Amino acid sequence: MVSPESIEEKGKYNGNRRRGDKAKADAEEKLKECPECGSKNLVRDYGKAELFCANCGLVIAENIVDLGPEWRAFDSEQASKRARVGAPMTYRIHDKGLSTLVTWSSPGQGQYKLKKRQQWTHIANTTERSFIFALSEIDRMASALRLPINIREAASMLYRKAMKKHLIRGRSIEGITSAILYVNCRQYGVPRTLEEVRDVSRVGQKEISRAYRFLLRELDLKVTPASPVDFVPRFCSQLDLSGEIRSKAVEIIKKASEAELTNGRGPIGIAAAAIYIAAILSGEHRTQKEVSDVTGVTEVTIRNRYKELSEQLDIDVLL
Repeated sequence: MVSPESIEEKGKYNGNRRRGDKAKADAEEKLKECPECGSKNLVRDYGKAELFCANCGLVIAENIVDLGPEWRAFDSEQASKRARVGAPMTYRIHDKGLSTLVTWSSPGQGQYKLKKRQQWTHIANTTERSFIFALSEIDRMASALRLPINIREAASMLYRKAMKKHLIRGRSIEGITSAILYVNCRQYGVPRTLEEVRDVSRVGQKEISRAYRFLLRELDLKVTPASPVDFVPRFCSQLDLSGEIRSKAVEIIKKASEAELTNGRGPIGIAAAAIYIAAILSGEHRTQKEVSDVTGVTEVTIRNRYKELSEQLDIDVLL
């Protein structure tokens, strides 16, 4: 049994957390110009939860706080005050959130029996249990990768489509869900490397790659090749590099693309090499190991791409 003291402590903690989030959001709202170039053209990208400068590309704030309503309740009084008609329909729940929800605090003497009966009948068979597990895996990995809600919804819809075509049976649920998340990241322009997906998955990279190719073939999915430019802002933020370096790295990548130096080469390796060169030219040198740790590209690949770009584009890099 939960004591009144613990309920009160939880309420205090929740209130303090909400006030902290509001203070953070207020600080973000007060930002009127870019601290790097002074531009007032700031863009709030709620899909990627970032506040960035449209002029120089500097990511000013990450993980923008969602100040939406708080529906958790720690006692019956809060539950009654926060009662609502119901959540909107979502593909991230196996029944789309449309089933009747019987809560422990529902009125009437038979709510306990009703709740127990609902728990017994809510999951019909093993197929549904596997489906629930798959949706929980998508949500878990998406949270670890800091992916927005729209990608989680799209991934859940794509998994439903694969189920209808009987593509899941006999295959690893973890591999399929990991591949689906990777597909949606590519389709929605939210760059995540295959290595990043592998790190939060429960299966290896080979299994994810196999499932990825299988889904593309069986579902006839069209995925455009990733551009090295898409990875530059995030990698530069992780390396604590300025907006000037980001702009310079993007410029190097565009020149390399015009010279057809990016053909047949991994986009992440090109982005890593361009950032490495731009950092040296701007006097904010980062070692190849530092760039490698952030991008997931080996130091050998960075060194090879760096030499190709600097020689072919006639960039004088002094180490």
